[in-house]
Amino acid sequence: MDQSLAGKSIAILVSNGFEEAEMTEPQRALIKTGANLRTISTETGLVNGWHGKSWGHYFPVDKHLSEALGADFDMLLLPGGERSVAKLQQSAHTRRIVGHFLDAGKPIAAIDQGIQLLAIPGKLRGRLLAAPEAYRADLTAAGGKISEDALVVDDITVSALGQDQLNEFVEAVVKLFTELGSVRKAA
Repeated sequence: MDQSLAGKSIAILVSNGFEEAEMTEPQRALIKTGANLRTISTETGLVNGWHGKSWGHYFPVDKHLSEALGADFDMLLLPGGERSVAKLQQSAHTRRIVGHFLDAGKPIAAIDQGIQLLAIPGKLRGRLLAAPEAYRADLTAAGGKISEDALVVDDITVSALGQDQLNEFVEAVVKLFTELGSVRKAA
């Protein structure tokens, strides 16, 4: 088993209504690399996923969003889910954590509505992103550049439009996080 991310800590930022597959598929793949994944949420105790057209499973929350620090993590995963993202956008703690990752140049993977969480004014600094039409103005205003591609890997950011790209997204996330984890380990 490949343990290329052993010792690396990855934050998964979610709230009730996150797209279950957009969290669990990357999570499974990253666990196989030895990474330490932690669920950060606006919820306490358990957070409820969204699966298809109804509520899905409950997942344990490792740390409440208000108590989490970006500095405690090496990488960030932002799954989609309309309800989840809407709730996360209401929290200054979300902007604080995502802003930390953007400022520090730490790797971020965002899919579907999770891409909206990157729209922090002045923080994107020219990062190239895949983005649904509805979010493009906000991401551009935050300094991002929008690609017409459905999946984009830009230096330290992976973004994908949605579930149609989920398998490719997972592969790109594991590849990028592993490459960056190895480089930073050696440094």
